[in-house]
Amino acid sequence: RAVILAQAVASFTDHPPTLCCCPSFTNMTARFKKNRHMRGHISNGRGRIGKHRKHPGGCGNAGGQHHHRINFDKYHPGYFGKVGMRNFHLVKHGKIIPTINVDQLWGLITPKVREHYKSITDKAPVIDVMKHGYMKVLGKGQLPEQPVIVKARYFTKEAEEKIKAAGGACVLVA
Repeated sequence: RAVILAQAVASFTDHPPTLCCCPSFTNMTARFKKNRHMRGHISNGRGRIGKHRKHPGGCGNAGGQHHHRINFDKYHPGYFGKVGMRNFHLVKHGKIIPTINVDQLWGLITPKVREHYKSITDKAPVIDVMKHGYMKVLGKGQLPEQPVIVKARYFTKEAEEKIKAAGGACVLVA
């Protein structure tokens, strides 16, 4: 009896019940199919004159510039043809410059480092924003009155002014 129960559990785990209320079309019961319903109706609901042939208008997008032109012009304008110049070596994200604001600069280094340099006045921490995935430093927000050396590829005028006002320096990196 235990063996039978184990087999029943195993078969249940192999094929868990479906949660959908409607039958799936892959294993639909034959008696529910339209084909059974249309038995006895000569053309199966397809009409006598036109006949149900394979692909009378062509497969897929066939005839977009010919016999299906009205549909393409009405619902898909601009589908055919070219626009603009070709770019042979297109570099995706070639013009993207990740930015960071002045008020987020201190978040790139640990508070422990900041506390260490607070007492030392002749040295300043170096924040290389390029190592953190940023290229440009923008001037939004306030910077604490603690000198810092910032390395970046680009600086806005405002960011440069704020960093220098805090006693720091801006270093351009290629």
